[in-house]
Amino acid sequence: MRQSRLLWWLLAAVLVATRMCHSGLLWEGDAYPLAGAQQLLHGQALYRDIWFDKPPLLALAYLLFGAWPGWPLRLAGACYGLLACWIAYGFGRERWTEREGRWAAGLLGFSLCFDFPSAAIPVASDLLMLAPHLAAVWLASRRPFWSGVLAAVAFWINPKGALVAAVCVLWNPAGIVAMAGGFATVSAGVLAWLAGTGALAPYWEQVWRWGRLYAARPFEDAPLRNGILRTLGWAGFHGAIVTAAAWCWIKREATARWVAWLAISAVGVAAGMRFFPRYYFLLLPVVIMLAARGFALLKGWARVAVCMLLLIPVIRFAPAYVAAARGGDWRDTAMDRDSRAAAALVRGMSKPGDTLFVWGYRPEDYVYTRLPAATMYLDAQPLTGVPADRHLTQSAPVETETPRERRAALARSTPSFILDGLGLYNPRLAIGNYPELRGWLGNYREAGRTGGTVIYRREIGAGSAAR
Repeated sequence: MRQSRLLWWLLAAVLVATRMCHSGLLWEGDAYPLAGAQQLLHGQALYRDIWFDKPPLLALAYLLFGAWPGWPLRLAGACYGLLACWIAYGFGRERWTEREGRWAAGLLGFSLCFDFPSAAIPVASDLLMLAPHLAAVWLASRRPFWSGVLAAVAFWINPKGALVAAVCVLWNPAGIVAMAGGFATVSAGVLAWLAGTGALAPYWEQVWRWGRLYAARPFEDAPLRNGILRTLGWAGFHGAIVTAAAWCWIKREATARWVAWLAISAVGVAAGMRFFPRYYFLLLPVVIMLAARGFALLKGWARVAVCMLLLIPVIRFAPAYVAAARGGDWRDTAMDRDSRAAAALVRGMSKPGDTLFVWGYRPEDYVYTRLPAATMYLDAQPLTGVPADRHLTQSAPVETETPRERRAALARSTPSFILDGLGLYNPRLAIGNYPELRGWLGNYREAGRTGGTVIYRREIGAGSAAR
């Protein structure tokens, strides 16, 4: 009992400490759902009034702490991490013993601290899906209805939640009807809400049609090679849990259900052939649970040797937390610092009732200014047809005709401020390069700029001052 209490106090302390190091900055995974949630607080409706290409529960989750950046956001992230550890603990204890439960909680908490900071700190869709993913598989054998409910929650956070549902069915085929009932109950409620707000058709276009276009066009020249290298890198940084999980396999503890869970999760990581670090959160639950059993099976110096591998991610990523806490000007936070500077200039010029439009993929500008969006588009992806994973260096669109129609609609809006956060990085995609927008930009003058952002302010009769 004393060991368990010490573990939970230690987990809570480390989760809070690592996240508070990042209370002064936003990552991309933070900014987009935060911006969407803030627009909800301004009275807008997802999909109908706001272009949001993620499932709705992602933005709604950020309303639980008022959609505030800073310490409320980071404290919420720490609480979420602790919840995921508790689920892993319950799963391990029930499946094996108290010892495995403690290992599962401790290893998951460690991974949520000493993983890639840009992936582990923001509670983005891949990480937010982790807790319902673990809980759904845990409950599949004994509470199939609630397993289906949690799989649906995962799905309405991230479309890859459909793979979670598939895992649950494989774990308990006899419970498929109850699981389907739980999944349908949650999904019916969400669909009814979308239909009631007039957002059902826009939801399909933004999440599924645009998502399909995005997933179908990997930006790497050799995506398979990139995937192999990134997976090997992930396995190397997570050498301790991968080795312990392999030991569980060697000891023939990994039954067909575990193998299926591992295989399906790997398919989810590879979907879209991008292999971003955050995608591996789909793989983490099954590896953590197998590793918990593996560590329990290891003895003496073998266990100590594998534990020493935990130093790899600590040595690699601990300095990033120190740099974040000190507010250093390290490369990974350059764009966030630029957005803060641009937002400070806008706040100095704005007045009540002003609105904002951001060109590029800089949703943190809405968060830092807290201005309402003047248009449904929170970023330029649907207006250029170029996804954000490549638009800083590439300009080939994945769709062409529909973005032209959207730009024509944008030209009928009247934001008080326009922030072009893309043109200085990729001049080919600068806002002034599009014929549909040149006359509209004639009503704006440049009011300031930072290293990566040009700020335009509405001024009727400005002529050709906006360039």
